[in-house]
Amino acid sequence: MKKFVYDTARQMGAAAGTEAANVIEQAIEENGRANIILATGTSQMGMLENLVGAGRIDWSKVTMFHLDEYIGLPPDHPASFRKYLKERFTDKVPALKQANFVNGDAVEPRQECERLGALIAAHPIDAAMVGIGENGHLAFNDPPADFETEEPYIIVELDERCRKQQLGEGWFETLEQVPRRAISMSIRQIMKSARLVVTVPDRRKAEAVKNALEGPVTPMCPASILRRHGNCKIFLDAEAASLLS
Repeated sequence: MKKFVYDTARQMGAAAGTEAANVIEQAIEENGRANIILATGTSQMGMLENLVGAGRIDWSKVTMFHLDEYIGLPPDHPASFRKYLKERFTDKVPALKQANFVNGDAVEPRQECERLGALIAAHPIDAAMVGIGENGHLAFNDPPADFETEEPYIIVELDERCRKQQLGEGWFETLEQVPRRAISMSIRQIMKSARLVVTVPDRRKAEAVKNALEGPVTPMCPASILRRHGNCKIFLDAEAASLLS
């Protein structure tokens, strides 16, 4: 893992977005296409803005996979991750070859996991752009995360700290409104990505960053598994890095 620390979240987002654009371009050059994973949340806003603004990617050769989504939330809900990605990414790159969203309001979530699993199995991932949660979660894999399942997408129960993070970021008005279950890409599926671009701003993430980068690799800090990836770059602002040794 390579770590990069910037004075401000804006600088961090610019650097992460540039890195994401570079790895996508490299994949297209090497393979004639790029398959990518995109996350959501406040941590990804600067990265996505700079990625979209790079202006040099042939998006017609790019297939995007969605990292996670709440179960039971309609796609037009303000907190829907599909809505987030459409507004900040797919609407701004209309030439995109394909966008594979997680349909969290599917009647049968298990069948939705199977549908997505079959799709991603046919698309080896070149780059995953992800973040780290306040509780150390990776996607919606809260502690203790399942490091063993080979299923690409799984149904997960969200712990209270994770749900409070969503409330604190302003996506919901009350904790009771935050869904208790989600469909999430699994840890092993994320780790199959050829490259990882991890973007983590804010003081509220500092404890999770310290545990992930300096503590034991453990399901109790799901993001700690990133240290076992062969090509992972993590972009931090000064606040998120403030507890590192």
